[in-house]
Amino acid sequence: MTSQETDTTPIKPNPEIDPDELPDDVEMNFFDHFEELRWRIFYALIAFILCACGCFIFVKPLVAFLEIPANGLKIVETAPGQFFFTSIEVAGYSGLICASPVILYQIIQFILPGLTRKERKLILPIVIGSTFLFAIGLIFAYYVLIPLTFKFFVSFGGDVIEQLWNFKEYFYKVLTFLLCTGLAFQIPVIQFLLGNLGIVSSKKMFSAWRYVILGAAILAAILTPSTDPFTQSLLAGPILLLYFGGIGIVKLTGH
Repeated sequence: MTSQETDTTPIKPNPEIDPDELPDDVEMNFFDHFEELRWRIFYALIAFILCACGCFIFVKPLVAFLEIPANGLKIVETAPGQFFFTSIEVAGYSGLICASPVILYQIIQFILPGLTRKERKLILPIVIGSTFLFAIGLIFAYYVLIPLTFKFFVSFGGDVIEQLWNFKEYFYKVLTFLLCTGLAFQIPVIQFLLGNLGIVSSKKMFSAWRYVILGAAILAAILTPSTDPFTQSLLAGPILLLYFGGIGIVKLTGH
């Protein structure tokens, strides 16, 4: 017989600790985190380069597609090589949009080990909601916001001067509209995240409705420089709808 006996009594979990509040069991030191970050950035960069190169190969059809909201405006090249260098920028912006799912995936994979079980449950609805709303924002900007904005610019001075639009400036404005509107449509996702993390409740979100209306009106006036209230409401309306819809989602989740 041995002089010592091994204690085989199972360790009982502490009932006072919520399992959903426990982080991942994987432990990494500083250098492991740095190496992981380096590889995640590398994968995201490769995805961006491949998407940008693919967009550059098809840049002429892409440029033709982005010219549709111009409603027949005459877009000209005002400097030698402007089309080539601007095409690189168009391919870069488009490649960033196309590679955004891969970039988002790499970000999630990097922060995932440090999240609690409760926080990890929020990832899937956030990714799905963010992707859907970003796509809706792009569609809204392309078919509604951009055509109405350029229509205002044309009607303002079209009866006085002949308007020739600079190729580079046109595509800079179009791509900026697309990206800004896509980001603006992320409002419910941010509200969902803040509410479920216990940072801001739906009640506090609703109490700020006056500031939200003012901010939506200012944003609409900046992005749609038309004196027509109907045109400005085309952007301010969806922003308010998204905000109050986000409040409803947060309230339905019990926050």
